[in-house]
Amino acid sequence: MGTMKGTGMVPPPVYRFNKWAEEDVEGFWEHAAQEAMAEIHWFKTWEKVFSWDYPHFKWFEGGLTNISYNCLDYNVEKGRGGRAALVAESGDTDEPRVVTYAQLLALVKKYAAALRGMGVKKGDRVAIYMPTGVESIASMLACARIGAVHVVIFAGFSAVAVADRVKISGAEYVLIQDMATRRGKPLNLKGIVDEGLKLCPPDQVKQVVVLRIGEHPEMQAGRDIFWEEFVAAGAGQSTDVEIMEANEPLFLLPTSGTTAKPKVTVQKHGGYQMYVYAMGKWIYGLKESDVWFCTSDIGWIVGHSFNVYGPLLTGCTSVVYDGTPDYPRKDMWWDIVERNKATALWFSPTGVRGLMRLGDENATKHDLSTVERIFCAGEVLNPPAWEWLQEGIFENRVPVIDHMWQTETSGPIFANPYGLGMIPIKPGSAGIPVPGVVAEVVDEKSGEPVAPGEKGVVIIKRPFPGLVSTLWNDSMTYQKEYWERLSVTKGSYYLGDAASRDEDGYLWFAGRSDEVIKIAAHRIGTIEIENALVSHPAVVEAGVSGVPDDLRGEVACAFVVLRQGFEPSEELRKELLNHVRQTMGAIVVMRDIEFVGSLPKTRSGKIMRRIMKTLWQEKELGDLSTIEEEASVGEIREAIKKMRA
Repeated sequence: MGTMKGTGMVPPPVYRFNKWAEEDVEGFWEHAAQEAMAEIHWFKTWEKVFSWDYPHFKWFEGGLTNISYNCLDYNVEKGRGGRAALVAESGDTDEPRVVTYAQLLALVKKYAAALRGMGVKKGDRVAIYMPTGVESIASMLACARIGAVHVVIFAGFSAVAVADRVKISGAEYVLIQDMATRRGKPLNLKGIVDEGLKLCPPDQVKQVVVLRIGEHPEMQAGRDIFWEEFVAAGAGQSTDVEIMEANEPLFLLPTSGTTAKPKVTVQKHGGYQMYVYAMGKWIYGLKESDVWFCTSDIGWIVGHSFNVYGPLLTGCTSVVYDGTPDYPRKDMWWDIVERNKATALWFSPTGVRGLMRLGDENATKHDLSTVERIFCAGEVLNPPAWEWLQEGIFENRVPVIDHMWQTETSGPIFANPYGLGMIPIKPGSAGIPVPGVVAEVVDEKSGEPVAPGEKGVVIIKRPFPGLVSTLWNDSMTYQKEYWERLSVTKGSYYLGDAASRDEDGYLWFAGRSDEVIKIAAHRIGTIEIENALVSHPAVVEAGVSGVPDDLRGEVACAFVVLRQGFEPSEELRKELLNHVRQTMGAIVVMRDIEFVGSLPKTRSGKIMRRIMKTLWQEKELGDLSTIEEEASVGEIREAIKKMRA
């Protein structure tokens, strides 16, 4: 990695870790796993650290373990039974629920017995379509306990999305909640599942288990049972842990949906648990005394890794939340931080920008003195949003750390390693490769590393324990999309993101590689233009897409969301166009800028730029079930009409 140029500081341990991992990847991860044995139990230690049958690989081969055992039983055995494991908060019920490690273990044992009583066996897939809460998390852990493979589906996805995920996974059992509420409006989850299962093979799903929140959900005889019947079926069944070989599947999870069709990733007990535990320690600095508040939903990889498994492996308290940051009150997240005395926070950049729009007073009226550090990921944390949180709300008292990862990586891959000793924060950068991840920025035509400051595509040169080793029943797509997407980088994992690397080794992401706009042969990342726009004091969010241009090949069009106190006007539009030119130079040619109330984003907070581009091209949008607010699509459509007028 080299030294920190111009800083005068001694390189912290992360640089030594990175050098070690580059030189001896197997020795590095074996040492890390041995060091972690105080928190991660192996019923039998591994015979081989790593084997690679390209493109598939195995970690800790021959080792026997179970991640649910390590999250619960092992913590209780170490005397943590009385410590709060989960604090489940809800924006709609506004009633927190606290569950200790001992109580959660008892509940998971009960559900494990119920699953066995229903006929679920090791390797069977169980779909979970429930909001984030104690029952849904306990169901995940119960599946892991008996060796079943959980398939969590975001509670709110459409019937088509539910059908896709149930069909692809081959799930024969579905656990659901009959209804939920979002911003106070009821959502008939049972009806969505019923419609979705009509699109599946008629004999595929054997049982649908319904946790009743409403009064009279419609039940299908012979297929549907209530939660009480499910639990009763577990009477007399074993609650023992299923001993799992390290490379047996733990869960299936589709990619988060910025593309039209998600790919179904597979994570496995051994490598996954080692990676999320290590990242919890090295990057987030997780410790037993922490009260960790991650605002993600369990329907996403962040929710799996750092609402559930990562914090519980560490033995700390995980605060989970079902709802939005502004309902029923505009200070919901800050209120949760104060009431629970949270020590570490995980926000999406979209969430941070949303908090900015809600106003400083919603944060500053709360006692946030227990907070020690804040982490953001999902999109680039634009410098103005970082400054608002770092300098404005927290007055430089705690670090606000941006980092980057994917569904496929299960945890951070670029970060500023708080737990190992921080390096200087550079606002707008995702940091450096984390220990054990050997990455490079290369030219997509030659495959050669690019010079500092030049844009290229990001590759990872060798597998690491958190990286998915296959797609479910789709080995060919896995090989082509991830390892052979570019012929010049064959044999390296293709991240799919464009970025540059500075002289200190920090990564600066410019968006997905297919979201780079080529304006008269100049490659400009969508995120770079968005950053230029949000650096203007009037703009809180921006979405940019490339559109065809006869002269230049492509030009950019932008849709911006204004901060409180600013109103759309022709004068402001011209001012923003001029601001982009002054910030980025004449090479950035803008087709136009239009004002909107919201941008199309996935429910995990990623801007769906493909929707903006597809709307411009007047093509079919396909399934929109991953979108947070469907009304945003209509706004973009109307904005495009104005641009064309």
